[in-house]
Amino acid sequence: MDCLDSIRTYKLEYRTHALERMFKRKINFSDIEEVIKNLEIIEEYPTDSPYPSCLALGYNKLGRPIHIVYSVNSLENVIYIITVYEPDIKKWESSLKRRKV
Repeated sequence: MDCLDSIRTYKLEYRTHALERMFKRKINFSDIEEVIKNLEIIEEYPTDSPYPSCLALGYNKLGRPIHIVYSVNSLENVIYIITVYEPDIKKWESSLKRRKV
């Protein structure tokens, strides 16, 4: 599974949870498109079911940090966007790439 290449080449499908969170958190589709251009994989979950998943960090055009959790269906070349959010600095180190202990 290649989290980085797949999100840039596979078809994107947004789960209902992700769409609800995007609306609530004022994150739009253009934000997600921009994040995908510059994202960095910060965690991989290869044993997740039904598909392996990834947590990525990227920034929108205004520099807003956004985490995207998505799963990779390699058989059908589909990415399922599970949720998106702005990382909370109370829970993440200043780089936003590691959880605080």
